[in-house]
Amino acid sequence: MVNQIEFPRKILLSEGGISQTGEVASEFAKEKNALIVSNEGLMDVVGNNILKNLEDSGFSVSTYFTLKATPESIQEAQERIKQEKASIVLGVGGGTCIDVAKLSSFNEQVPFISVPTAPSHDGLNSPVASIKTEDGSKSFPARAPVAIIADLSVIASAPPRFLPSGCGDIVSNFTAVEDWKLAHKEKGESFDKYSSALSLMGAEVILDNADLIAKRDIEGLRLVVHALISAGSAMCIAGSSRPCSGAEHLFSHTLDKLAPKPAMHGEQCGVGSILTAHLQGLDWEKFRDVLKKIGTPTTAKELGIAPEIIVKALSTAHEIRDRYTILGSGISEEKAQQVAQDTGVI
Repeated sequence: MVNQIEFPRKILLSEGGISQTGEVASEFAKEKNALIVSNEGLMDVVGNNILKNLEDSGFSVSTYFTLKATPESIQEAQERIKQEKASIVLGVGGGTCIDVAKLSSFNEQVPFISVPTAPSHDGLNSPVASIKTEDGSKSFPARAPVAIIADLSVIASAPPRFLPSGCGDIVSNFTAVEDWKLAHKEKGESFDKYSSALSLMGAEVILDNADLIAKRDIEGLRLVVHALISAGSAMCIAGSSRPCSGAEHLFSHTLDKLAPKPAMHGEQCGVGSILTAHLQGLDWEKFRDVLKKIGTPTTAKELGIAPEIIVKALSTAHEIRDRYTILGSGISEEKAQQVAQDTGVI
């Protein structure tokens, strides 16, 4: 059995890192043609600086703007890669832009650089892209970026919700790993101790530093971004999202499908981890209290999602993909409602 593990070859985690974009891209691009995947709003805030930096390094730069990570946007981005003969793709933004850049570049076999502008998700260096299809969000295998440029001065300017959302995504690693252990025990699924330990280490960092993170200063932000990068690295080692995705992620993806206006992914995963931890017999109250301290939603009301949708999502989340978790073949709506009430989610 061959276990091929790929990590980013360069990670810049600093204030002012985007000033080195051209230099980094030059290390990995065969030709001086770059495609930036972003959105118009982010281009005004940070993307134009990146574009200029690339041009100053001799690159011919084109852009592709997207607001959703869908099969259609992936196809359109691939067409742009081919049209522009791009030899490097940069995902500039949050999860949507990075996932579109990640999967389109993978499909076209072009290296990809991740330039996150928000600390809201753990996909900034994972080998998995989350794409919204007609059947809900689905994970597609891709490749990790060749480089990450995480400019803390840029990330610090993200809207206030984004940091707590990222923390929700990381704390949910506890329940994800527990589900992975269960699948190993009950179904004989292979389990990797190294990737699970790395995933849990990032989650422990959030628990141990909640007071610092709650201050919203640059050091707390640095810890969160480190933890997000560690989570992505855990997925690189595992070759899948297993170390960071269990029943709580199935719950979040189901909310995306059922809720008229879903909350942020990490926010939903945070609530999902509270519910899942209760089912697993873990210390769900500790997770809830830490998330509350940081400002991550812990209730249906804070998510802006109706209680009945929370219950429906929890009782049907097992249907979203073929992944064994504590939900097994499903729990009843009565059981789901009781869990949601016991944890104060509804």
